[in-house]
Amino acid sequence: MPFTKATEPLATHGRFAYAPIIKRPDYRWPNQSRLAVYIGFNIEHFAFGAGMGANLGPASIQPDVLNYSWREYGNRVGAWRCLSLFDELEIPTGALINTALYDHCPELVAALIGRGDELIGHGHTNAERQGQFSEKDELALLADCRARILSESGVAPTGWLSPWISESMLTPDLLTEAGYAYTLNWCHDDQPGLMQTRSGNPLWSIPYPQEINDIPMLIGRQMDMVPFTQMIIDNFDEMLRQSVHQPLVMGIALHPYLVGQPYRLLHLRRALRHIVAARDRGDIWFTTPGAIHQHVSSL
Repeated sequence: MPFTKATEPLATHGRFAYAPIIKRPDYRWPNQSRLAVYIGFNIEHFAFGAGMGANLGPASIQPDVLNYSWREYGNRVGAWRCLSLFDELEIPTGALINTALYDHCPELVAALIGRGDELIGHGHTNAERQGQFSEKDELALLADCRARILSESGVAPTGWLSPWISESMLTPDLLTEAGYAYTLNWCHDDQPGLMQTRSGNPLWSIPYPQEINDIPMLIGRQMDMVPFTQMIIDNFDEMLRQSVHQPLVMGIALHPYLVGQPYRLLHLRRALRHIVAARDRGDIWFTTPGAIHQHVSSL
């Protein structure tokens, strides 16, 4: 990479300008609270014997039965245990779904619809990265996933999270052209913000966590569930304090093959009960990314 002179600006994405959080318009969430909380519930399906996937142990020559079956535990067992917990605590979710689930375990998607959860596009499978696709193929993926969810579940998703947070240089443009209104790909802020697109159509960025996220913490940093649970609680308590000064969004990203394991679910229950107690006092708005988008886009 050539030397960059100190007088030269660096390359930028051009999607939004820098704006310090202390100098922005003020508003409240629909229940007059200052902190919106949501669960991003990632339900994913992976090709057997090919493609990518998170690993419990070292990747083996395909078919990698150990790591494939560990991830599949989430669809067969873990997700159902999580949904039972969410029902117990009366918590909605923003469900990030691979459309391959309609072929593999349609009962699980039906359960999400039955609960009234929001369905958010999350690719066809997490065994692929869309940032490696051509413009034509990426647009086809976005459009096909949206059409499949509408056809199978009767509702067109307004939001998108790329598998592996993989984007091309054109992804924000293609999202609006495929009919999406917001993205969860960017983790640069604690507030929603508008992104510029080539069509001029608005695309909102809704905060999605990479710290309060079980994959980076439990897999990437090899963190145990006990400190991760405390991390969720501490993050919530501090954001509730900070929300006195400005409206904030706290997402909690969960994958059922991780937090659906019984010993982890025990601790997740403790963290969610702590947050739900604040909801029951009226201190927060426990919601979904789509509802957050609807509110800020109407201001």
